[in-house]
Amino acid sequence: MDLVFRDAEVVDGTGAPSYRADVALRDGRIAAIVKEGAAAGCQRPTARRVVDAEGLALSPGFVDMHAHSDLALLRDPDHSAKAAQGVTLEVLGQDGLSYAPVDDRTLDEVRRAITGWNGDGSGIDFDWRTVGEYLDRLDRGIAVNAAYLVPQGTVRMHAVGWEDRPATEAELDHMRRLVAEGLEQGAVGMSSGLTYTPGMYAPDSELTELCRVVARYGGYYCPHHRSYGAGALEAYGEMVRLTRDAGCALHLAHATMNFGVNEGRAPELLALLDEALADGSDISLDTYPYTPGCTTLAAVLPSWAHEGGPEALLARLRDDATAERIRHHLEEVGSDGCHGVPVEWDTIEISGVTDPALAAFVGRRVPDWATARRLLVEDRLGSTILQHVGHEENVRAIMRHRVHTGGSDGILQGAKPHPRAYGTFPEYLGRYVREEGVLSLEECVAHLTSRPAARLRLPDRGLVREGYVADLVLFDPATVASGATYASPRTLPVGIPHVLVDGRFVIEDGRRTDALPGRSIRRTPTA
Repeated sequence: MDLVFRDAEVVDGTGAPSYRADVALRDGRIAAIVKEGAAAGCQRPTARRVVDAEGLALSPGFVDMHAHSDLALLRDPDHSAKAAQGVTLEVLGQDGLSYAPVDDRTLDEVRRAITGWNGDGSGIDFDWRTVGEYLDRLDRGIAVNAAYLVPQGTVRMHAVGWEDRPATEAELDHMRRLVAEGLEQGAVGMSSGLTYTPGMYAPDSELTELCRVVARYGGYYCPHHRSYGAGALEAYGEMVRLTRDAGCALHLAHATMNFGVNEGRAPELLALLDEALADGSDISLDTYPYTPGCTTLAAVLPSWAHEGGPEALLARLRDDATAERIRHHLEEVGSDGCHGVPVEWDTIEISGVTDPALAAFVGRRVPDWATARRLLVEDRLGSTILQHVGHEENVRAIMRHRVHTGGSDGILQGAKPHPRAYGTFPEYLGRYVREEGVLSLEECVAHLTSRPAARLRLPDRGLVREGYVADLVLFDPATVASGATYASPRTLPVGIPHVLVDGRFVIEDGRRTDALPGRSIRRTPTA
């Protein structure tokens, strides 16, 4: 064998009770598992290297079902933000906005639109245009593995532009072709950001047609749906009906119930999902174990203000009369970008800016519209925010559900990012398993490993099982914890000494190695 982990407590990802065993690896796969007390004559495996795993849990690597590392994986080969958490696979292309498929115009526009999520990409050679070419770029070597969702907002930007209107039949055919090509090239499904322009301009009929394409290829639809605030339950129900009509699997992104109107209402959401599951719908969801959200400051503005793209939005913000109309929708009506809820400025904290001259705003709450307007204009829409609008009881209730998975929604950009980017997975294991007992260790590991692997239809990942790919994490159940806090959000976790991707150490003895074993994980299309 190449490597043996001796006397590990194996938490295999099935949810079954853990057991003590030696786990041996060869050629990047799990070659043998010899349980303690195995029958006489069953020899313990030997290897060129033996790691003493006494006191450590060995589990499958964690799958981040909602990641915003689309450029970070290329810009920062170290990528300890995720590798140090035990993440061995990230799902990119989230919230309907990413960098493929594009033409030159669309690439320029999407880079501008999500600078707050990923930076502007300066220093990166954007030498791809298609989904397949982007995945090929990842295959040159990255820290962890990555799967990709075709971003519906980018597709609409490509085919329709930034106009708030239904697509023509020719435009709809163009979008169908772009989605089909992305799935043929290896994407695992399609995402939407239905509080983000231009994707939110799509009516349900358009989304249904695109989901039919996704279903033909065996993919899934992952929407950031139309509201997590006012009308949130109706928005969830809309996605359930839409995907049922399309015959498409549904994965609900960061399935939260936020703002004051939804305090204590998680049981209503779970009842809605249970009814749909009982009727035969194929549904899963992800959450992060924190109450604040994180997005761009521009995202909370009403959708009509974004029509025409980033430059048109900046022009409207500079015009006093139009800016007053935006303020009215934000503070008095309830902007669709702010989930239909009138904005409460004291819940919005600036987490990052792109202009260093504005750095003094980072970590401060936004006092009023005048300050927000100034930031939007001077930072050219690049400011990111934390939005303190969640409810702990909702977070706990949803993470217990049988179709729940983990997703960090981690935005790595900004001077003071949300700690979920660096802490989601150890936060589950440390706080919600060991300290508070919301989930058992075996349950939690299943949520973070085999459940997402099943959604992604990965035949040989997500379990500690002979023959499976050796994407593995070893952690100390007694000490594992997130180091990231709101004050120090980039602090790495503790209690995770070893992480392997395809059998190679990316974290060894608590330190990042120089290995780049990660590659794209491509779905083989069924159409």
